[in-house]
Amino acid sequence: MGEIVGAGFLSHIPPIMLPKETRLELNDGREISLVPGLKRLRSEIFDTLRPDTVIVFDSHWFSLFEFIITSHKRRKGIYTSEEVPRGLKQIHYDMAGNPDIAVKIADTMNETGVRATAIDDPYLPVNYATVNVAHYLNQGEQWLSVSICQTAQTEDFLDAGAALGEAVDQSGERVVLIGSGSLSHRFWPMKELDKHEASDPKHVITPEARAADEQRISWWEEGNHAAVIDTMDEFLKFKPEAHFGPYLMMVAAIGGRKCITAGRRYSDYENAIGTGQIHMWFDRPESGWYSN
Repeated sequence: MGEIVGAGFLSHIPPIMLPKETRLELNDGREISLVPGLKRLRSEIFDTLRPDTVIVFDSHWFSLFEFIITSHKRRKGIYTSEEVPRGLKQIHYDMAGNPDIAVKIADTMNETGVRATAIDDPYLPVNYATVNVAHYLNQGEQWLSVSICQTAQTEDFLDAGAALGEAVDQSGERVVLIGSGSLSHRFWPMKELDKHEASDPKHVITPEARAADEQRISWWEEGNHAAVIDTMDEFLKFKPEAHFGPYLMMVAAIGGRKCITAGRRYSDYENAIGTGQIHMWFDRPESGWYSN
């Protein structure tokens, strides 16, 4: 039997890939907490858990009418972002894959009524929601990415995640899940951006968006995932990144509404030009992710 040994909702914002001096310049002379948070996650979590496979729910990979799982034996290359090529450029990546579990995940999703395909095309692009976190966390594990189906709704994400969790159970693998994305996700207009680049959450796009983010962080810290799921219609008004699919698939794989695992902050709650960012980690309890 396989098992999900840990899960995290992690930020991937482009500034984490900038030189430190540039990060300090953008943030009033202070380091953004997201960078040391990722370094701590590697040393405190990944080095302890030693997972076989890491699965990233990638909020920058939008597929049209199905979920796609990368099934390459290896993804290796150099990445430059089409969005922010001035700062996020020439990033070398080298990620071993796990074709067997990728195919198993796709098959299990399809068997449960979720449209999915495993793809190993060598020309399939990578996205920075995977590349950036892998830059800090990958030390030889097998890494897969799962797309966000842009025609999916909340229950579709939950169904996809539940099927993925079932596939992992049957895999014999020790797996870590990463929901790579943000909470509220609206940017300041171009003419106002330079006033809101610092990480202080006072720069989040509206007080209401900040309050909505902080409420969900509080629920995570309480282990109240049911509250997060059951208020999705309300939260979608604040445009969580990728319909909050990265979190919804991640949590569905570890029990969904039944999951009562409390989260631990691995960063502050921070602004990124209007959006709400945090690293939140969920440890697997000895008794399992949830109680029946």
